[in-house]
Amino acid sequence: MKDREKEADQERAAAILAAAGGAAVGAGVSTVGGMGLAVGGTAVAIGMAPLAAAGAVVGLAGYALSKLFK
Repeated sequence: MKDREKEADQERAAAILAAAGGAAVGAGVSTVGGMGLAVGGTAVAIGMAPLAAAGAVVGLAGYALSKLFK
């Protein structure tokens, strides 16, 4: 039982690390240059929070793919 709990903790830590790493990369991309979304003559600025969230999603997707091919 202890081995199973330890393995679950390690997998949880790996998933958190993947999400945090992706969020850091997403936030880093937003500091490189300003971004915006222009549609139909209007434009909206995209800040750091949406890019960090998208980076976390991409990081978790990478984690899931690594688990899939393991």
